[in-house]
Amino acid sequence: MMNMRLPVFLLCVLSGLFNPVHAFPLAPTLAAKHYALYDASSGQMLVTEAADEHVAPGSLTKLMTAYVVFGAIKRGELLPSRLLTPTPYALRLQNEEPRMFLEAGKEVAVEVLLRGLIVQSANDAARVLAEGIAHHEIAFADRMNAEAQRLGLHDTHFTNATGEADPLHYSSAHDLTLIAAALVRDFPDFYSLYALREYSYNGINQFNRNRLLWLDPHVDGMQTAYSEETGFSLAASALREPRRLIAVVIGANKETQRTAETQRLLNHGFRQYESLLLYKKQQAVRSVPVWKGTIDQLDIGFRADRYVTIPTGQREQLSAQLETSQPLVAPVNAGQQLGTLHLSLNGEPYLDLPLVALQTVPLANVFSRGVDAIRLLFQ
Repeated sequence: MMNMRLPVFLLCVLSGLFNPVHAFPLAPTLAAKHYALYDASSGQMLVTEAADEHVAPGSLTKLMTAYVVFGAIKRGELLPSRLLTPTPYALRLQNEEPRMFLEAGKEVAVEVLLRGLIVQSANDAARVLAEGIAHHEIAFADRMNAEAQRLGLHDTHFTNATGEADPLHYSSAHDLTLIAAALVRDFPDFYSLYALREYSYNGINQFNRNRLLWLDPHVDGMQTAYSEETGFSLAASALREPRRLIAVVIGANKETQRTAETQRLLNHGFRQYESLLLYKKQQAVRSVPVWKGTIDQLDIGFRADRYVTIPTGQREQLSAQLETSQPLVAPVNAGQQLGTLHLSLNGEPYLDLPLVALQTVPLANVFSRGVDAIRLLFQ
């Protein structure tokens, strides 16, 4: 006989029908070396091609540069109105790099530098911002790497704020997609800067190099890049309510090609996939018994709206199993993972979603805990 005090697993089929149809659309083959397509609403990667290979990111680096700057502003370390003075180091010209033509000794506000960084992809703005936050670009790169680690990026390492070529400066299409998604998610108040088509500073007007801002009304960002080593690259984000897709295309041969291929990838994602709202935030997926606590039933679910992205027209092929670990003994903290929702598509494993406690359950008094301890012996 099994020891009834050992944890057991509860499995219950929540829903699902099965009809044998082809589930996954054929991904497009792009004229680019590396690419990835990500659905920000569900957090799912939809298409990848050589997406984990290390590449020289060039100016796509500035996605993380902006992420670190936005974080410093949000924490109060840096004010948008603060004036920074460009140093000779920040204004040094590296070949024919993009710049906003800052002048030595002429103060410039952080909010102006951000527009130069984002709209004009200006290297001089990136270096001035890096010095304003960390006093030196190398120290700023340490902050970039710390954020990369926190975001769980395994194929990324930075040595500078601009994307200047360096053997130890690399990323991947996969990781750059996640950086772009983090920008949208964590700093919505700043994200509108990426939709600006042009910006003028020091009497010089420059246009955003992301041509999709003119060609696709749904595209509202994000960053272009070019280097002799990698070719033409583009990270683009498009919103067709309620879905936001992010595409990163690296290594096209021409500027027009990177635009066209990124558009193809976004169109593929919107046409061939759909997102379903499984549960709203704080909505109970199931109530589970809890022992030795102040309550005897605990709701589990998701702390944010939980979408899932599936091939278009495959809703009826989606099924789910709920798995929780029992017995569940207090104390339990809200947000603590207590189970997993296993999704299958056409009978094949598709996605595992962690379920968390929606409430905190403190320990009950000594008497109640004693009663539950006895009852557990008979479970």
